[in-house]
This record gives sequence, structure tokens and C-alpha cells, in this order.
Amino acid sequence: MAISEGSRSPKIDLLDQRGERVRLADFAGRNVLVYFYPKADTPGCTKQSCGLRDIAGEIGDTVIIGISPDQPSKLARFDEKYSLGFTLLSDEDHAVAEAFGVWVEKSLYGKKYMGVQRSSFLIDGAGRVTRAWPKISPADTPTELLKALGA
Repeated sequence: MAISEGSRSPKIDLLDQRGERVRLADFAGRNVLVYFYPKADTPGCTKQSCGLRDIAGEIGDTVIIGISPDQPSKLARFDEKYSLGFTLLSDEDHAVAEAFGVWVEKSLYGKKYMGVQRSSFLIDGAGRVTRAWPKISPADTPTELLKALGA
């Protein structure tokens, strides 16, 4: 079950698309949108990420962080291909996705497997989840963020 609004955010300490370590604590005092997506450079994930890129100028100093199980090198190619311009984190062992409750059993053509449930969380400067959007659609992620920020 995904973490809920009002709860403390799990720790995030992962490598970004440049292979540099990024921690949620690095952004203390700022709002952070953490969005989990299944796989870089797939249609839904591209739509979601590009939608967030397109509103980045409207969200003030809110930080955008995308997290997927992809390796940093794949995230770097995804960032460069679409000029995303924000932090993408590699959660290859899906430990952070599990901590947020978004590593779930999925089904495709009757085959069951474990994977990321597309979800987003707005975390305030004190590390509390102020908004949670489990099972959010790619198109709704940017609009819901703007609504939550009153932008």
C-alpha cells in the first residue's frame, strides 16, 4: 500500500542520471514532487516526464524527481533525448519504490510480474507527504501538481 498524505516520506538516497548520489534531504526546505514511473522512454513515461518538463517554469522552486528501475545510463539518454532538465533517479533494486509502497504485482496478458505502479507524491520542506496520487495517469501528473501548488 502506498504511503499516505500526512506521513513522513521514506528516505531517498539513489544515483541520478549522471551517476551522482542524490538524497531527498538535499532539498530540505523545498517542495519536492517525487514521481515513480515504470520504464524510461516508453510512451506513457515519456508523456508524463515531458508534461512535467513543460510546466517546470510554473512551479516556482518545487523540485521534480523521477524514479524508475532503469540504470543511470538509460536515464541519461532519456533526459538528453527529451531535454527533461530535472533529476531522474535509478532505483534498480526497487528499495525506494518498495518503501513508498509502489512496487506491486502487475499483470500483462495473464502473466503476473512485479513492477512500479505509476504514482506521485508531493513532499514538503519538512519531509512530510502533503499529497499522494497512487495510480496516477501520465497526463494527470502535471495538472495535479499545478493544482496542489495553487499555480
